[in-house]
Amino acid sequence: MSFFNLISIGVGLSMDAFAVSICKGLCQRKMNWKKAIIIALYFGVFQAVMPLIGYFLGSQFAGFISSFSHWVAFSLLLFIGLNMIKESREVKQEEEILCDIKGELEIDFKNMIVLAVATSIDALAVGISFALLNINIFSAVSIIGITTFIISAIGVFIGFKFGSKYKSKSEVLGGLILILIGLKILLESLLK
Repeated sequence: MSFFNLISIGVGLSMDAFAVSICKGLCQRKMNWKKAIIIALYFGVFQAVMPLIGYFLGSQFAGFISSFSHWVAFSLLLFIGLNMIKESREVKQEEEILCDIKGELEIDFKNMIVLAVATSIDALAVGISFALLNINIFSAVSIIGITTFIISAIGVFIGFKFGSKYKSKSEVLGGLILILIGLKILLESLLK
C-alpha cells in the first residue's frame, strides 16, 4: 500500500478524534496548546495501537481467507465508512463534551481513555484488513498515529476558533475516504 493511501487512511480514521477534539476546543476561553497536545497524544496513541492489535488478531486467520481478503478489506472499510457517515447525521447527547464547571477544557484520565478508545474502535477493524493485505504494520501505525495527532491538535484549535460547524462534515469526509480506499483495494485486486 502506498504512502498516500496510508495517509488517506490515517486522515479517514482520525475524523472521529477530530470531531471530539473540536468539541474539546469549544471548552477553551483561551487557546491552551499544552492541553491540545495532551488530547492529541491520547487520540494519536490509541489510533496507532488499535490497528496494531487488529493486525495481530487478523494475522491469526489471514491464511484461511487470503483468496477473498480483498472482499473482507473492502467490506470492513465500507462498513466503517458508512457507519461514520450515519453517525454524522445523528444528534449525539454524549457530546456535551466535558467542560468543567468553570467552562474550561477538562482533561480527565478516565474520560480521555474512554474517548480515545471510542474514537479508535474502527482502527481495530482496519488493522484486521491490514493483516489480510500484507502491509508493513509498523509503518502504517506510525503514519496513522502521527496523522491523528496532528489532526486532533488542529481540531482543538478549530473548536476554540470556529466552533462546532465542521464536526459533522469531518465525519462524512472520513467515512467517504475509507469507502473510496476500500473500493480501490477491491478494484485493484479484481483487475489483476
